[in-house]
Amino acid sequence: MTAYAVLTRRFLLEYGRNPVNLLVLVLVPVVFVLVAAEPMADAAELLGGTGLAVEIATTGWAAAFLAALAMYFQTRQARSADRRLVLAGVRVPVLVGARISTGLAIAAFVSAAALGTLFLRGEVDDPLRVIAGTLMFAVVYVGIGAAVGAVVRDPVNGTVVILLIWILDVFFGPALTSPDRVELTRWMPTHFITLWMVDLPSGHGGRLGDLGLALVWVAASLIGSWLLLARATRTGRRSHPQRRPGWLRQATTGFRLGFRQYRRNAALWVLLVTVPIIFIWLSKLITEEQFSVMRVIDDGRDVDLRYWLPDTHAGTMAPIAVASLATVAGLFIALNNRDGDRRLVLAGVHRSALLTSRFAEVGVAVLVTSAASLAVTAMVFQAEQWGAFIGGILLLGVVYGLFGMCLGFLLDRVSGVLIAFVVPFLDLGITQSPMLRLEPPGPAVLLPGYGPYRLLIDAGLTKTFDETEGLLIGLAWVLGLTLIVTLVFTARTRVEHHRAHPRHAHGERHPAAAT
Repeated sequence: MTAYAVLTRRFLLEYGRNPVNLLVLVLVPVVFVLVAAEPMADAAELLGGTGLAVEIATTGWAAAFLAALAMYFQTRQARSADRRLVLAGVRVPVLVGARISTGLAIAAFVSAAALGTLFLRGEVDDPLRVIAGTLMFAVVYVGIGAAVGAVVRDPVNGTVVILLIWILDVFFGPALTSPDRVELTRWMPTHFITLWMVDLPSGHGGRLGDLGLALVWVAASLIGSWLLLARATRTGRRSHPQRRPGWLRQATTGFRLGFRQYRRNAALWVLLVTVPIIFIWLSKLITEEQFSVMRVIDDGRDVDLRYWLPDTHAGTMAPIAVASLATVAGLFIALNNRDGDRRLVLAGVHRSALLTSRFAEVGVAVLVTSAASLAVTAMVFQAEQWGAFIGGILLLGVVYGLFGMCLGFLLDRVSGVLIAFVVPFLDLGITQSPMLRLEPPGPAVLLPGYGPYRLLIDAGLTKTFDETEGLLIGLAWVLGLTLIVTLVFTARTRVEHHRAHPRHAHGERHPAAAT
């Protein structure tokens, strides 16, 4: 028990030392509970869901997201250290128990932050039910984060897997869509937790009921993650050293070796292809059959036109998938190589060649994600101007890929991933969405996706190209972010030359010279 208590306390102190973690405890609940709740409730009404329930469910979504990522990076980054502790004599059940207990404590912290934001917003009809539901959300995703951390070694893959599970759980769950619309959504991790939390009986809970099945998910997630963590701690493998490169030959070698590293990662390419397919295809499947009014520029004039929502919704979801994955790719390509790149510059590799190879790696990731998104989009959405639509998708991917690189050079993994998710979600999913408002609010012009998204709406819904302004804004973002990435990369890889020894500076001869 002494070892268990000491380990748990040290793990919590490690989490609390990072001030960004504490900032995120405030930022993410504010984004979901205060900023995004009302627009998402409006979207739920369009999709046949329960609009009012969304505003309550956002507390669980925020807590789940924070808990999963915190637990993933805690288990993934500490895998080697945990194995050394086991070799030093710490029993595996004690170590794994301390990790799970740390995750449960973090779940309590993030739940308190989300609930505090909700209660500040206004009165809640059944606070005890909401508190219990939010805690169950967080605990289930503690288990998911730990399980992914035990199984998925690469941080890009692990992050994308967690985002995929969370996105499917939220956007295709019973709050945003009709609880009985898609049979498969009943097997989402928080399906029954959501229904019990918002007091919306499902009618398909069986003898256990919604609460009983919710508790089964809580227990199963903890037990499953415990077993996977124990197995990973006992049988962890050594990490293989990554071969990194380095003008024309250095740049091509850098790209070739960097691309080889990601080419060997088959799971990454599967995720870059399948995530957009699942996301866009399911959005088509769950869309309510009704018309929606959208404001577009047609032949130089602002007009409000009615569109059949099942035919247009998938087209508006493709940019979200591309932007999110491009940001994550840019983030980890910059983050995983930033220390190695500095050593390569110290060894004599041209800085510009290295940076060019990193840009090329991000470009390949953007092309793969965009191709997968466009392929499935073409099956469920007919753009009026396919050439401009494809160009808009690529422009959006480049903007957010560069944005991800900025995050990778400036932040650590946890804070970088959180911001990499929050910004595309707020930008494209909430602020720019033509389904939620006729036109974006004034401050939306300052967001990265404004220009490319205006271009996509024009190319997707009208027959004439009228968004030269959107194109120019998008290109300005590309130039600006490229400059920022270059400046930050240069600062991080700057080689400082050591001054001459003080004795030499005062004119004293070197001992060798005297002989």
